[in-house]
Amino acid sequence: QVQLLESGGGLVQAGDSLRLSCAASGRTLTLYHMGWFRQTPGKEREFVAAISRIGGDIYYADSVKGRFTISRDNAKGTGTVILQMDSLKPEDTAVYYCAADRDSLTLRRTKENYDYWGQGTQVTVSL
Repeated sequence: QVQLLESGGGLVQAGDSLRLSCAASGRTLTLYHMGWFRQTPGKEREFVAAISRIGGDIYYADSVKGRFTISRDNAKGTGTVILQMDSLKPEDTAVYYCAADRDSLTLRRTKENYDYWGQGTQVTVSL
């Protein structure tokens, strides 16, 4: 079993950038497809971005395409997954979660396919 820990959230102004990191303990992240999701109060957790085990496939939600970049570094330790967020908007405000998909053969966008989750990191974008 893998434990995930997000970091890098914070309070920024519209147009600024943030870099979220997801680190692992317990097992290497190379075993998993990885995704980022976000959630605001009263709403379903929604897909943001996903990257396959070796980084060959990448998906983005339409709302973040062209502004967010997901990447992974499998070379160091248990691996790290990064979400670079540029040109942030107030509507990007949410708790952001890192997630790992253990079983899928192909990369998925649905939260039900992900087996392990971090505790989340708050991103707040002000006007």
